[in-house]
Amino acid sequence: MEAVKGLPARASAGNTLTSKSKMRLDMRITSKGQVTIPQEIREKAGLLPGTEVEFELDAGMVHIRKVEQPIAPGRGARIVARLAGSATVKMTTDEIMALMRGER
Repeated sequence: MEAVKGLPARASAGNTLTSKSKMRLDMRITSKGQVTIPQEIREKAGLLPGTEVEFELDAGMVHIRKVEQPIAPGRGARIVARLAGSATVKMTTDEIMALMRGER
């Protein structure tokens, strides 16, 4: 096994992660029950900040998967939903843009 760049030697990996290969990295769970997913795995699995994941316990093995359709809308979607229809000024987008640019 070759060491993964940026990780201690004991946290090592085999081949790179592909759809058919596996990668093993040993990480420690904190007292709060948190664990860091190594950057290489996050990147190859498409796990960006804010990505929702699901956990499955199967015969003593824990599997983590990216949730394809988030359980709840993200922060931006919640803000847009809350503000939708709340405008009190009856202006077109072009009129608003002209006002912001100082064209009026």
